[in-house]
Amino acid sequence: MVSAETTGFPGLPGAVAVSRLRVYDWPAVDGARGGTPHLHLTCSEAYVVTGGRGSVQTLTASGYEVTSLAPGTVAWFTPGTIHRLVNERDLRITVLMQNGGLPEAGDAVMTLPPEYLTDPGTYAAATVVPADAPEEEQARFARARRDLALEGYRALRDAEGPAPLAAFHRAAANLVRPRLAEWRERWRRGAEAAAAATGDQLDRLERGDASHLTAAVVRAEQPFARGRFGMCGRLDVYEAAD
Repeated sequence: MVSAETTGFPGLPGAVAVSRLRVYDWPAVDGARGGTPHLHLTCSEAYVVTGGRGSVQTLTASGYEVTSLAPGTVAWFTPGTIHRLVNERDLRITVLMQNGGLPEAGDAVMTLPPEYLTDPGTYAAATVVPADAPEEEQARFARARRDLALEGYRALRDAEGPAPLAAFHRAAANLVRPRLAEWRERWRRGAEAAAAATGDQLDRLERGDASHLTAAVVRAEQPFARGRFGMCGRLDVYEAAD
């Protein structure tokens, strides 16, 4: 809960995470250019398209869909949505993530073939981009894991019946289970604290107390990392989002 001295949440509104994304233009075996299909287990994700053109392919228990993306489009989806960004022409997006910090803490599982989803070590060996490697090596690794995830994604998309997708959901949940205590603490410091701060402000206003307004602040920052190899493309990331 928010203490009597707390008058606001210091992070981005609602404890979201924000990043700028330039979607990969690497061609895949199906001819489409784009990123790595994956899902999030506890975070909704939103796209604000700022340039270029493309689409996002999504796969849920309700089926397969394609959503067109053009400047001005705002698209979002909830946890459990397998998504793959396709870059048709210089697709650039501002990405908003629920529960700032959780995606960076591993709240994403790529659609690798089942043999890579058996345990966290096996999964990490196939997905972690070596941070100390030269950029060319990082790009090679990011592209290789994208192609590996596309193998599993195509199998899920082409499967008949719900069993393969349900099996992937179970495998993803098993992979992240060892990290749930850490995630819960991040959530408490972030989204829960942001909501509790609003509740505290409402309580104050109900009592006729507007003193929290005197603590108003303005903050701004530039990305602390640019061009990082993400799952969907090159990312500019911000400290306040974690």
